[in-house]
Amino acid sequence: MASTGVNVLRWSALAVGVFYGFSHQRGITATQRANHEHHEYEKKQKLIDQAKLEYAKQKNPAPASKDDVITDASDPKFDLEKLLLKVAKENP
Repeated sequence: MASTGVNVLRWSALAVGVFYGFSHQRGITATQRANHEHHEYEKKQKLIDQAKLEYAKQKNPAPASKDDVITDASDPKFDLEKLLLKVAKENP
């Protein structure tokens, strides 16, 4: 039979191992959670940047060049005369 001292060492080693495993797992979980939150933040920031660009495009559209003719008849800036002149130049 094992002596009392050996049993104390075994139980102590078991307790230290359980404590180490618990603390190590907490560290791993915290690191993974931090990485996940960082990736989520980057994803949200990318979406916000895209939305800002789209908003800027809507509010400040590029100036139309002289050759740019609006072909959408429902547009308030639609000019039939310019459209007909453009079609006449393209198809002589």
